[in-house]
Formats: sequence, structure tokens, C-alpha cells
Amino acid sequence: MKAARTLLFLACSAVLVWSQAADGVSPLTAGNVSRLAALLPLPGQSATLLEKRPSLSTVGLQTRVLRVGGSPEALYQVIVSASKGVRAPYDPRLGITEEEYKQYLVFQSVLASTGRTLRLPLTRDSNRVMFGNTSGLNGVLDGVSINLRTGEMRGPEGYSALPTLVPPSTAPDRVLDVRSGFQWKVIGSDATAGNGVKGTLNLLELGSGQIVLNYTRTSMINRKLTEGEIIVGYYER
Repeated sequence: MKAARTLLFLACSAVLVWSQAADGVSPLTAGNVSRLAALLPLPGQSATLLEKRPSLSTVGLQTRVLRVGGSPEALYQVIVSASKGVRAPYDPRLGITEEEYKQYLVFQSVLASTGRTLRLPLTRDSNRVMFGNTSGLNGVLDGVSINLRTGEMRGPEGYSALPTLVPPSTAPDRVLDVRSGFQWKVIGSDATAGNGVKGTLNLLELGSGQIVLNYTRTSMINRKLTEGEIIVGYYER
């Protein structure tokens, strides 16, 4: 029953995503294709497993408090608490209302290293990159391939997607300092075969020079449902 509901969800979503993608995806330029190939890992590439962790963002709060002339001491106490992942009690000396305080001091996800490294299992030639599996990747990337000439991504479920460009992130409270990148949204289903997928693959180049590869997907092959997410970071070589 769960598999049937998932296939129905994927099928309904596919209609929506296809209608959007038909107008929204443009072919990559030669320069973009070249950059995409450079960002993708090489066979045996050393990578670090990353994970999402909650963090308190204080950038907007600091700007607001300084603008209204609030107490620097009260602001400092909030920042110290936030650095420990704790939301400090509201202090009227900040010069803003308690409601504003709650709106500015919000949790957001940040990427952090798990301390575990691995060698990325993949094959690569002049035409494509094909990912395999190893301990720590939990099969999430297994069977995913990317065409180095067109940028097309294809998954083991039998569905493919073209990439869109990820613009640089310039917001002061940005979660990731993204310099450039690519994103694939792949979705499709076949109730007869029992296959389906809804996934998002991100390939991001950060300001630090680190490359982040992140794939989140719900997959079904032969009516076997799996869900997973993997985030790895590495450097171009």
C-alpha cells in the first residue's frame, strides 16, 4: 500500500514538474558544460562526508539592533548563546520588540563535517561519470550517471533530467557561500514496472573552493521503496 501511494504521488508530481521544466530548462553553453565536467569528481576522489546541523543565524538581528541603537552588551550575550546553539531569553535592552527578536533569531541548517572521509566510487571517461556505491554512501548515488557532453543526469530508475544553473549566493545571511553550481530535479514513475523517483541533485562550488555534491531522493525500483540523502565535500584536482 505504501509503495502504491508513493507511485501515485510521484506520478502526480511528474505532471507538474514536466510542465514547469519544459519552459524552464535551457541547454548549457559550452563553457557551462566544461565547468560542470571540472566540478564533477574523478575516480577515487577523496571526499568528506558532510551532514546538516541546526545553527542559529544572528546576522539579521545584529544589523537590526545596531540600526536602532540597542545595547551592544545585550547583543553580545545573544551572539555568545547562539554560537552554542542556544536561543537566549529576550532582553528589552536590544531595542526591538520580543516579536521582532523571535523573527530575527531563527534556526537554519548548516553543513558540517562528520570527520569521515572516503574514496568516491565512480567510473569516468570522456562521455560520462557513473557513480557506484561504498560504505557510507548508503546506495544513494549508486547507478546515477551524468553525461559530460550534455549535462543530462540519469538514475537507475530509468528517468533523466537536465541541469539548471545555480546563481551565486550574495545574501549576507546565506547558509552556503555558493560561487556557482548546477541542480538537477528528476522525477517520474511507471506504475506497471513499479519504478519511480523524486530527487534533487546539487553540485555546488563554494567560495572556499570546496565542491559539495548533495543528492536527496525517494526511489522505487521493482516496487522496492528507499529514501536517502548523501552530502560529500571535496576539492577540485
